[in-house]
Amino acid sequence: APPAIMSIFLGDQLTDVFEQIKASGSAASSKESGLLSLGVDTLPDLPKHSGDRNRTSPIAFTGNKFEFRAVGSNQTIAWSETMWCAILAESLDFIATTLEPAGKNGGFDEAVRRLLKSIMIDHGRVVFNGDGYTDEWHVHAEKERGLPNLRTTADALPYLASGDATELFADYGILSPRELHSRYEVLLEQYNMAVNVEADLVLRMGRTIIYPAAARYVGDLAQTALALKELGLGSEDQSDFGKLVSKVSGLRKALDELAELLAHEAPSAEDESKYCRDKILPHMLTVRAIADELEGLVPDDLWPLPTYQEMLFIK
Repeated sequence: APPAIMSIFLGDQLTDVFEQIKASGSAASSKESGLLSLGVDTLPDLPKHSGDRNRTSPIAFTGNKFEFRAVGSNQTIAWSETMWCAILAESLDFIATTLEPAGKNGGFDEAVRRLLKSIMIDHGRVVFNGDGYTDEWHVHAEKERGLPNLRTTADALPYLASGDATELFADYGILSPRELHSRYEVLLEQYNMAVNVEADLVLRMGRTIIYPAAARYVGDLAQTALALKELGLGSEDQSDFGKLVSKVSGLRKALDELAELLAHEAPSAEDESKYCRDKILPHMLTVRAIADELEGLVPDDLWPLPTYQEMLFIK
């Protein structure tokens, strides 16, 4: 999945053309696509596509089309398509409004060059052909290019209800302000419900599955330690036993804190989304981290859930 920063991959060839337009208003040359080496001497090199795929980019030009790869795994493409159609309509409106007077006055070609140059100067910061996963890109995109990095749903949804978005959808007859705001409220409600349901599941699994298994192992070790102590053996194992008890106690405490967080009631759906983002989700990760550590300590015959090893490596 691509990162949350909305950037466009154009490929080296098309990027070079746009950079020439940005510098002089026209393009005089074009880069060759090059060859793709397969790394095997007996196989020939293959012609490389000028829009060679970059799977870390949310928006990519792939020869004759743009691909949008940031649709959520549980979402339909309908809402994203609506957004793209709105963006396209506004862009074509802007271009037509700019060029129509030039067509009447005879300087159409020159007006096209000036317009393309101005678009690249104003919006060229969204073009990025590198690795979108690197920390360097995230810092550069935010601080130097000024691109939003909306990492969570709670960060992104308020932009849907912003004045600019409301005006855009209303101007092109897509959604009235009331219709758009209702969708914003529904999306907030869906987000809040999903986080709370998942947090409740984490709480139930922790209390009824993971904690009992870990506590049972603590009990077994305690009996073993007591038996060894009666025989005058095993004193060196007390530190490891103490670490395990500490982890189990930490899980119990984290689960109790998660239960307290879930009992919170926010005054509005927007406040609830921020609470989910800032409080509930981070604490779910805390519970998960402790559970992951316990998975590596509790024997397989006592651990009631599939382990990472079983899910990843055992067929």
